[in-house]
Amino acid sequence: MIFACHDLGMAGVIMASESSWIVPFTRLSPQLFRKLITVLRREGADEVRRGRPWSLPLEDRVLLVAVYWRTNLTLRQIAPLFGISKSAADRIVTSTAPLLALKQRQRFRPSSPCCIT
Repeated sequence: MIFACHDLGMAGVIMASESSWIVPFTRLSPQLFRKLITVLRREGADEVRRGRPWSLPLEDRVLLVAVYWRTNLTLRQIAPLFGISKSAADRIVTSTAPLLALKQRQRFRPSSPCCIT
């Protein structure tokens, strides 16, 4: 298996900028993955917040969550694949995973007609 090199010169790091990693872990085409990232950015997923900045860009954080969900690997095993610590991987999954979860369906108003057949 050939790994993409990270901007910092670290070999063996998975990055969303290498589109060959996107399809196996997300089952999305690179175009749909970029569209997902755009939607997440519009919803404020990449806003600058107080505290320590993220060690990975939003694209890589989303890919990390997909790897975590689709494989049977632990965060201790996934973290080195992305060039980060296990604690950083845990923070990424904890904060990014809810953004990828399905939104709750809006309920109808009690006064609106509803047909049950």
